[in-house]
Amino acid sequence: MERLWAPWRMEYILKCRQPGCFLCDAFQSEADREHLIIKRSAACALIMNRYPYNNGHLMVVPYRHVDSVEDLRPEEQADMMALAATACARLREVVHAQGFNMGINQGVAAGAGLKDHIHLHIVPRWEGDTNFMPVLADVKVIPQPLLELWEQLHNAFC
Repeated sequence: MERLWAPWRMEYILKCRQPGCFLCDAFQSEADREHLIIKRSAACALIMNRYPYNNGHLMVVPYRHVDSVEDLRPEEQADMMALAATACARLREVVHAQGFNMGINQGVAAGAGLKDHIHLHIVPRWEGDTNFMPVLADVKVIPQPLLELWEQLHNAFC
């Protein structure tokens, strides 16, 4: 079996075991670039996924720490969808996305890696974006550094 070394993943593995919520910590900070927060709105924020499925993978996250959509207040639900719609429009402009996978993994049984703080994933897609790497090597190639894309997206929201 061939091995692909990904030492940067160790940061993710270790952070998963730390107490607290990294999203709540990010929202309490003013260092938006460091925490990859693109846009703050009334009830939610748009944040980049530090371990993206695809280039431009974003998450819409309520500030309030809740674990299910049933617990979201109507204003949080509305803000989440409005921010998601704006994010899709900006991703079409900045990374030329042709489509999107959007979803919420609610609960461990549904595949939630972060089960305690609900969030909506927005994953940009392009025709033919599944190439030989994920199919044959089970590896996803992300072509752009996160902070470079953060700058582009942050500027698109200003």
